[in-house]
Amino acid sequence: MSVKVRLGDLLVQNGLIDEPQLMAALAEQRQTGRKLGATLIAMELVTEQQLLELLSTHLNVPLIDIDQFTVNPAAVKLLPEVQARRYRALVLEDKGNTLLVGMSDPADLTAVDNLGDLLPKPLEIAVVSEQQLFNAYDSFYRRTDEIASFAQELANEYRDEEEFELTAGLADEQDTAVARLLQSIFEDAVQAKASDIHIEPDEQQLRIRQRVDGILQETVIPERNIAAALVLRLKLMAGLDISEKRLPQDGRTQFRVKGHRIDVRLSTMPVQSGEAVVMRLLDQSAGLLTLDETGMPKPLLDRIRILLQRPHGMILVTGPTGSGKTTTLYGALSELNQPQRKIITVEDPVEYRLPRVNQVQVNSRIGLNFSSVLRTTLRQDPDIIMVGEMRDQETVEIGLRGALTGHLVLSTLHTNDAVSSAIRLLDMGAPGYLVASSLRGIIAQRLVRRICDNCETTYTPTHDELFWLSHIDPNVENVVFKRGAGCQKCNHSGYRGRIGVFELLELTDPMMDALKTGDTAAFSTHAARSPGYKPLSHVALTYAKMGHTTVEEVLKLVEMVAEVPQAEQDSEAPEAVGNTEQNIPNQGKPDGGLSLEEFPDA
Repeated sequence: MSVKVRLGDLLVQNGLIDEPQLMAALAEQRQTGRKLGATLIAMELVTEQQLLELLSTHLNVPLIDIDQFTVNPAAVKLLPEVQARRYRALVLEDKGNTLLVGMSDPADLTAVDNLGDLLPKPLEIAVVSEQQLFNAYDSFYRRTDEIASFAQELANEYRDEEEFELTAGLADEQDTAVARLLQSIFEDAVQAKASDIHIEPDEQQLRIRQRVDGILQETVIPERNIAAALVLRLKLMAGLDISEKRLPQDGRTQFRVKGHRIDVRLSTMPVQSGEAVVMRLLDQSAGLLTLDETGMPKPLLDRIRILLQRPHGMILVTGPTGSGKTTTLYGALSELNQPQRKIITVEDPVEYRLPRVNQVQVNSRIGLNFSSVLRTTLRQDPDIIMVGEMRDQETVEIGLRGALTGHLVLSTLHTNDAVSSAIRLLDMGAPGYLVASSLRGIIAQRLVRRICDNCETTYTPTHDELFWLSHIDPNVENVVFKRGAGCQKCNHSGYRGRIGVFELLELTDPMMDALKTGDTAAFSTHAARSPGYKPLSHVALTYAKMGHTTVEEVLKLVEMVAEVPQAEQDSEAPEAVGNTEQNIPNQGKPDGGLSLEEFPDA
């Protein structure tokens, strides 16, 4: 590699592009400032794989697939992240006498020379994909060490809680130890694509946990005494009462991380060892998902759109916390948001700002609760009303009457499935005739983890797993299922992203008649026989058959795994598998489209 390579000439000599294409690419490069290789790929004149193979052959260096290569995390840390990103390089392996370094542009001799000066051993250069490099940076350059260092600095700076409270007035200064620690925690969470951060003081240590793809990942900090400083700082940022430590509090604040504005919903709770804090992260710069991007199958989406075009009636979206209900509602509102329609929302809190939509933030401390706002909303001449959640009998009845008097009402409910949602309204005290006259459709949803497409392999279910799967679908014996073996790309979890599982129940005349008389058994029977109704468990199993998710995720969704050994001993097996609530991991479309990781939910 002692001779500088002119990439354009090399591509022309090998017949991958011609001279006019090279001239056009060079002109485009001068406009954009990007490297020639990236410009050629963006113009679709060559593929990245063609470019990498050409560089590998010409420079006589190996071409390495980072996703399939076992990267040594300790070797990666030999090169600081700033320098790694600057030179588009990653230390892959310490081979004893040399270091194997992957570069997206090994023909950049200046970068090679500078890397040689920075690293302690001679280099062996390999060519790697630039996109794989960027993914590897986010995976390997986590801020665990940085967080530990700032925690130690904070522990040394403030020996006790009283000392920190005396300097709380300086909390707006960004150069304090607690500010640097929190910034590092948020940057690490955003880098890991976490949806939530949990700060939990223990008797001897502090635990910081992040929910990634629905699963909590834990970092333990031995400096237990910094917990109060972190909580106090967060309370100040969210405008909460720092003197109140005996009662839960809720607030909101913002952070900026790598150019992204992150809205933080913060909840504090007194626990045995202090105060625990949970923060939901909402990336406002990422934008809202449309209904097309939620991963709903097209036939289901078409039926939902027909419901949304009705001039009146109630549509409910149900599921546990974190299943994406709010995102589905916002996707629906985005489609309905037209100049000729007046839309009012009643939320706690308002998660995303929508133009042209009148959004009301509930504040129970001053009496501004769901029911009082909803009454006023009906006098504001709306066409569409969105209620964040049906929480009590009064809110339910006002919402149903609004749907009965010419408004389209959208709302959420915390229930296990679509069938139980209508029954829940009756249990909350709503008259059966009112539910039957107003309710038009119920969408139930969950999120299950998606198999990593880089390391998927076939999987044979165990006898116990087949036993339970057969109660969903008897024809599972010869199905070829898949799972992820674990690789660099998915952090050896076998999963990458999440996929939405949806069911839709549209009310028919027999179901309405059953609701009017309060006959819940008849309602459930008619609902199960309703044309087009497919339970969540059946949808999840279909995705497993298609290779999108695993048997494990299907069984987690129906909460049957723990009961398998006992069930096999019982003389009578259950006749059907119901849909039960489960805190299930994050996102994606069945066809490989946009991920649902941003699915925030109240």
